Amino acid sequence: MLRRQSRERREYLYRKSLEAQEAQLYSRKQRIRQLLAEGKAIPKELRGDVASLQGEKLARGVDMDAAQSDPLTSFDSEYATAGSRDPRILLTTSRNPSSRLTAFAKEMRLVFPNSTRINRGGYKVNDLAAAARANDISDLVVVHEHRGVPDAMVVSHFPHGPTVLFTLHNVVLRHEVAAHATSTVSEQYPHLIFDGFESKLGARVRDVLKYLFPVPKEESKRVMTFKNERDFLSFRHHVFLKTSHREVSLAEVGPRFEMRPYEIRQGTLEMGDSADVEWILRPYMRTSGKRNVL
Repeated sequence: MLRRQSRERREYLYRKSLEAQEAQLYSRKQRIRQLLAEGKAIPKELRGDVASLQGEKLARGVDMDAAQSDPLTSFDSEYATAGSRDPRILLTTSRNPSSRLTAFAKEMRLVFPNSTRINRGGYKVNDLAAAARANDISDLVVVHEHRGVPDAMVVSHFPHGPTVLFTLHNVVLRHEVAAHATSTVSEQYPHLIFDGFESKLGARVRDVLKYLFPVPKEESKRVMTFKNERDFLSFRHHVFLKTSHREVSLAEVGPRFEMRPYEIRQGTLEMGDSADVEWILRPYMRTSGKRNVL
């Protein structure tokens, strides 16, 4: 098992090392395409690459394929097979959880279909990662607290990452939603609504959250919403009932909270600081701190 993990990790790092070469090749293709479209001469440093970049068509001056997309990266391959099978999620808490954090973890188990909650006990992060790999877990979710208030959530995708760290704000448990405190929770695969994820980073965070949920059926009456407002993601959980051909009755189930991403690492949770940091929030070190990033 350890040898296979080491081999897969080496293969992943090798593919990642080729990204710079692919990006450089792609930029050369785009530059040659632009020069040909403008009718300008190709520089000497690119003339030797004409035949290898586009073949005889490019050498004769034929326009490059307009549908050519950006080169694939290791970010794309992380979720390449995500839709082929339902995700399996392992959910746990920090050490010595309070009763409120335990209740929140139980409710999050109902939020994520096909999830399994385990008591943290004395398990280390390495033990959790080993158990996740041994049981073909796709994602590991860990919720944290501060003085009994849930304040953070970590989502780590297996086998190679990424790991996204969120802060949690204004957490309201399901039994605190007065209208449905005693109702049961539907276990249908939910429909997902994502609003406000406009940037490339926003699409990255959206994919991390989207692939925690399996594909729902059309008749499912359960919906979960992630709405981005000034980089804070508002999570809401509802069930709906169509009362007529024009009206729908909507009822909030809970829990509800706001979450904000502050770091994305390219490895899994047990790698810690050894994993490359893809993005980190630095609100007090950059003049663009007032600008929304998602």
